[in-house]
Amino acid sequence: MAQAACRPNSLLASRSKTVVLAPFTQGSAIVLGKCRVNYSVSSVGAAATSPALPLSKPSSFHMSSKQRIATVVQSAAPAASPSPTASQLPSRSLICTSVTATTVEAFTKEIQEAEGYGVDIVELRLDFIKDFDTERDLPRIMSSCTRPFIVTYRPKWEGGNYEGPEPERIATLKYASILGAPFVDVEYKAASLFFASSGEVPISTRVILSSHNFQSTPEAAELQKLARDMHAAGADIVKIATMANDVTDSAKVLSLLKEPVAPTVALAMGEKGVITRLLANKYGTFLTFAAMSPERASAPGQPNVQLLQTLFNFEKQGKATKLFGIVGNPVSHSRSPLIHNTAFQHIGFDGVYVPLLVDDLHRFLAAFKEHDFYGFSVTIPHKEAALQAASEVDPVAKQIGAVNTLIRQPDGSFKGFNTDWSAAISAIERKLAEGGAAQAGASPLKGKTFVVIGAGGAGRALAFGAASKGAKVVIANRNRERAEALARAMGGESAGASVADWDALARGEVRGDVLANSTSVGMAPKVEETPVPAAAVKNFGLVFDAVYTPVWTQLLKDARDAGVPVVDGLQMFVGQAVDQFVMFTGGQKAPVELMEQVLVDAINKSKK
Repeated sequence: MAQAACRPNSLLASRSKTVVLAPFTQGSAIVLGKCRVNYSVSSVGAAATSPALPLSKPSSFHMSSKQRIATVVQSAAPAASPSPTASQLPSRSLICTSVTATTVEAFTKEIQEAEGYGVDIVELRLDFIKDFDTERDLPRIMSSCTRPFIVTYRPKWEGGNYEGPEPERIATLKYASILGAPFVDVEYKAASLFFASSGEVPISTRVILSSHNFQSTPEAAELQKLARDMHAAGADIVKIATMANDVTDSAKVLSLLKEPVAPTVALAMGEKGVITRLLANKYGTFLTFAAMSPERASAPGQPNVQLLQTLFNFEKQGKATKLFGIVGNPVSHSRSPLIHNTAFQHIGFDGVYVPLLVDDLHRFLAAFKEHDFYGFSVTIPHKEAALQAASEVDPVAKQIGAVNTLIRQPDGSFKGFNTDWSAAISAIERKLAEGGAAQAGASPLKGKTFVVIGAGGAGRALAFGAASKGAKVVIANRNRERAEALARAMGGESAGASVADWDALARGEVRGDVLANSTSVGMAPKVEETPVPAAAVKNFGLVFDAVYTPVWTQLLKDARDAGVPVVDGLQMFVGQAVDQFVMFTGGQKAPVELMEQVLVDAINKSKK
């Protein structure tokens, strides 16, 4: 067997290591033998000192093999066992988590922890390790991996931590490939340096060329050109990550996956880009990153590994998966994804529901017009904009002047509904019916006096909803002008709508059949507050509170102590979600008890 000297560009001055290469036939040539790899910083040349140098002409090195050697590492002390290979990976989009411990000992332990989460692939962020020594530490780290992994040594200028000489960083990545790394991540700006000399990177290692823009997201056409250039520069896998300053930036990034030039990782960073991660398998990206815990996220917007795997049903996403979401600002606190995704999975419905942090509803709907979103829940501050965006609106929703549900129609337009009022009013009606308050065929609210506290969006929903059932509505609000404006919108006293003095309500001078609080008074953390004194609640036949955190607000406790029947906000929240669920799924029956239970469990968990 002949011997050949293979010389990578660089590593540490005056160091050497012996790597055994298995025979490999490439055309009529044979690459084989025992190869002494000599590492010398001086062998790189002055050009390797700057990562911002112009890239080489793509044609000078872009080949199917990128002029690489084919290697199988059989012995390379102290490396012990062959590395996992890319062929071990599933064909779907992959879940990757980054190992970011700062010592080699902790790093290897974190690798084991990461693999315990069941991720498909692990990213080894060498730049997080303090006092990292390539020759000493890299073989040990790689040999501790039982799953496929990516070796990344991210420099400061690309958002990482490495600040040392560029030749040594590039050589470390090449050394990783010679030791059998399934993947190495090389910054696009450094591609010309990495591929500068032929015959140094085994074809068994797949090269990810990556580009990170931490400020903004370019237009879709610019991103697509960048992807083509990266592929031409030698990428087996193209990775483009940008900062999403608007949710529409996610649509630009996802456009890379329509006709990808190569396997592509397309990510929009930050909360406004989270759907590019949550829906990665739906859109067909090569992999997405998820963190084992929030503090270990290696980039903004990374979701939790377990939530991605379970709540967002990652592995079962596919091209036919229907998309839904909650549109709002803020939206990260919403429990709607928990309720809807749990219910979808329970009935076997192929849908995923995601949080959507939206600044401008109309701009968002236009950007995602061609995507598979079939419906949206809408929360503050977009309910009035949703009314305008709908080509058809439910009559009561039109009266309320707000839409909390948009359902896509066959022609691509949206029909708007308001399930807030129907959920609350239905819960109140059920409670009243328990006492036999309804006439045959009529709503239990017909002819009843319905006192609404608050004149905001929820107050309007309750007021118009109660009026639609034949109730006489009385509105009490700290700002009397807003209460009077709502009463006028309902048609005034001639239509059964009037205003009560706020102070009179507090003094116990206002009476009615139902008292409905639509304000946030009493919501955690200010749980001791209540919109009316305890002495006033006895003036009503039933008390409803829209607040559901806590479920038992001070207002409801006071009513219970006074012997007054109550309806909690949990029933309204679950009820509006149930109504949406039925519309989202085309009329399928909602698992109501399950939806309520997961919400209760989440509320109780948040208290701990």
